[in-house]
Amino acid sequence: MAPLTLPEPAQMLRGGAMNDVSLTILHETQADGPAIERLHERTFGPGRYAKTAYRLREQVTHRLDLSFTARVGSLLVGSVRLSPVRIGEAKALLLGPLTVEPPFRDRGVGQALIARALEEARAKGHRLAILVGDEPYYAKCGFKKIPPGRLGMPGPVDPDRLLVAELADGAFEGISGPVRGEWES
Repeated sequence: MAPLTLPEPAQMLRGGAMNDVSLTILHETQADGPAIERLHERTFGPGRYAKTAYRLREQVTHRLDLSFTARVGSLLVGSVRLSPVRIGEAKALLLGPLTVEPPFRDRGVGQALIARALEEARAKGHRLAILVGDEPYYAKCGFKKIPPGRLGMPGPVDPDRLLVAELADGAFEGISGPVRGEWES
């Protein structure tokens, strides 16, 4: 796979679709936690805890230095988190949850959050990011389907929704195995 090339965050805003609001993307802080959890509750509902990606997130805390919020003024309108995982013995990051308040969807907020998080991850030397999601949406940020059988998730996952982005040349070559939410063996 070719390394991920990210467009400038301004390009992620769909040629000016956000011109009617001023969007600010900031690192997530401890103080943001309750507002983000309320946002997750509104957008995903209680069924979110049954999903396989949440099983991984229960095993490890997301990285504040790689997680971001989107705000319009002081209003939190979106969030993305990255959590450390292992694929076999290889270190990787799990992207998600990505969430945007419904009135701010289709304005490029989610794409801008993803671009910022992956830029930061690459700058800090991380090589891979994985997620469970819709390829047409996440392909815009460089994610591609993982060939069937390469990863073992801790629960059921539609293999067409298991995606990877290489943050460095050849980072996914030879990588396979179970995915677990930890970096320490």
